[in-house]
Amino acid sequence: MATTEESFLARRIDGAAAPLAVVDLLALAAVLTFGVVNHNGVAYLSTDPAGWLLTLTPFFVGWAVAGPLVGAYSAGAAESAKAAVPLAIRAWIPGAIIGFALRASPVFSGGFQPSFGVVVFLTGGLALVLARWLFFKIVG
Repeated sequence: MATTEESFLARRIDGAAAPLAVVDLLALAAVLTFGVVNHNGVAYLSTDPAGWLLTLTPFFVGWAVAGPLVGAYSAGAAESAKAAVPLAIRAWIPGAIIGFALRASPVFSGGFQPSFGVVVFLTGGLALVLARWLFFKIVG
């Protein structure tokens, strides 16, 4: 018999939505990498790849926690952009907040400034929306 936790997660994660996870991570990686390059130059990606990955990690962790809990990878998310886009927005709100909290902690460098929060929140959300919309335009 399934436990309540298993049933909850089973309703929130559907294998058919796996391509969306790839699309989402690529979208977040792209927008965050753009910010890293904007502040540090392209050479930073090869001279300090660990620093680059540590910039992405708090937001990947936030997304990995919030996305499934909100249902960003539920069966409904895999059906259409009309369903997938609002779920991405709803998941990005807590996902970004988790990322900001991790950045503000001593575990990750960079800290948190309100201007940074606004930019990452808006550009990350826009990247997720556009990526999911394009995914369904291309895949159908």
